Amino acid sequence: MQTKKEARNGTYTFSSHPRPLQNRSKYREPAAESNEGGSNYVNIMYDRRVVRGNTYAQHILPLAAQPDPIEMQRQQEAKRRAAARKRAKAQFRSRTPEAVDGRTHIDVQTELYLEELSDHVEECSVECQTDAFLDKPASPLFIPAKSGKDVATQIEEGELFDFDVEVRPLLEVLVGKTIEQSLVEVMEEEELASLRARQRLFEELRNAELVEVQRLEEREQRHREEKERRLKQQREVLRKEKETAEKIAARAYAQQYLVDLLPSVYTTLKDHGYFYDPVERDLETEFFPWLMAQVNSTLEKRNVARAFLDMLIRDVTQHKSDLFQQMAHKSPDSN
Repeated sequence: MQTKKEARNGTYTFSSHPRPLQNRSKYREPAAESNEGGSNYVNIMYDRRVVRGNTYAQHILPLAAQPDPIEMQRQQEAKRRAAARKRAKAQFRSRTPEAVDGRTHIDVQTELYLEELSDHVEECSVECQTDAFLDKPASPLFIPAKSGKDVATQIEEGELFDFDVEVRPLLEVLVGKTIEQSLVEVMEEEELASLRARQRLFEELRNAELVEVQRLEEREQRHREEKERRLKQQREVLRKEKETAEKIAARAYAQQYLVDLLPSVYTTLKDHGYFYDPVERDLETEFFPWLMAQVNSTLEKRNVARAFLDMLIRDVTQHKSDLFQQMAHKSPDSN
């Protein structure tokens, strides 16, 4: 769309194709006058321009007078490929081999149960000779007959569309709407800028308040920590004073208790043998155990010798007894 300045300067031009206006009369013409020189078609079924029957496989004539050679070449190539596929299938198909000389093929039943074939069909061979077919000539292109009536019209000045007159209201409306929308957008931008300025001021005040609040919180925290530290120091001083008083009282009580405790402890330890004579302790722990060990060793050796002597005596006595018994058994036999 051109701007208003360009439209006023006349730089924009517009032209449209002339359209013929129908020269109609005020009243309808009779049917005989409307179909001048033609048949009076009353029913559309009798019109030759109406296609009847199945139009699914209808041949559509090309717009050009001559057929497209590329399309014809594509169709011939498709036909050749179809014929080649058909010949290949015929070659690869399994066939019955031809009969040898002097023999002919006959029908043989291959079912499980044999049946007698009683009906024989009469067969005969007939031959005929035909002439070679000629190629069908190319069909001429169908050119439909001209129908209708040529008409003409005269366009007077002022009957066509005047762009400057007709488009001026549209341009005024568009420009007005554009200016109004621009003003609305400018007002919205000003309002947004004002809102941003107020928001920025509010954020600055809030940040200042947050800084002040943070400073007060830190000061309160320092006071609280100082107070806790002082209380802790005071509690520590009181605890140390209490411990010192308890230690002094415990020491005085211990001294008072240990005045009579030391003599009684020494007496008890002496009674229980904690204070002993070294010579006596050496005799009890070293000499007496060694003496007992030597006595036990001597007694064990004496017991072993006695047991060995008893065993020898028993063996000798047993041997003598056996000899005596043998001699007693032999003496009656000799008698």
